Amino acid sequence: MSPGTDREVGGIVYCSGPLFCPEELGGMTAIARVLEESGFETFLPQRDGLEAYVLPLVNSALNIKAGPVRPFINRAIFCLDMYQIVHRCGSVVVNLNGRVPDEGAVAETAVAFALGKPIVMYKHDARTVFNGMDNSMITGLSPFRVETLEEIPVALRRARKQAGSCSFAPCSQGALPSEMQKAVEFGARVWSFLQGLNRLGGGRRVADELIDEIARLCRDYPVTDSPG
Repeated sequence: MSPGTDREVGGIVYCSGPLFCPEELGGMTAIARVLEESGFETFLPQRDGLEAYVLPLVNSALNIKAGPVRPFINRAIFCLDMYQIVHRCGSVVVNLNGRVPDEGAVAETAVAFALGKPIVMYKHDARTVFNGMDNSMITGLSPFRVETLEEIPVALRRARKQAGSCSFAPCSQGALPSEMQKAVEFGARVWSFLQGLNRLGGGRRVADELIDEIARLCRDYPVTDSPG
């Protein structure tokens, strides 16, 4: 999470978008970079969230150990990201590039919309020209849409100005539906754990500790399979 001068007037910017291949990771890094160079502080899941630890496990021997607790890890990722959007981040920049927008990014943006947070939509994808606009249920989430990286900080400042300072404040206790409140509270616990983990650096020991601790935390937040 990179510091910036705009945190005091609008909170951290949540960078939402796809992160499952090198090209997608590079695109998200570019979005965070242009914001940080413009003075904003960002939360980039692939760098600052559980994804930073989980994605490298996919092609490693530790993936075998992680397999049985994968439902717990998925739950922890969801709850941590909800905590960031609801409580820590004042606005969202969403990357809509791709044949279709990333499903997780759409869900995150919808949550931000429901909370009244400023949203900027970035899309620079030739497939839009051929296939038309994205679904109106997506484009309707924000009037602030840009096609170049350089436009993102300008659009975000405009979106924040229009929304007003009240949109940047965390939601008060009891203001959320009970299940969302439960997820946010669990996400806060995961975030606290990650802060300690970050101080240990990387390596197999950290990955092992991550898997064990996520499983322990999730005993208080059970994940059940859907009936088959």
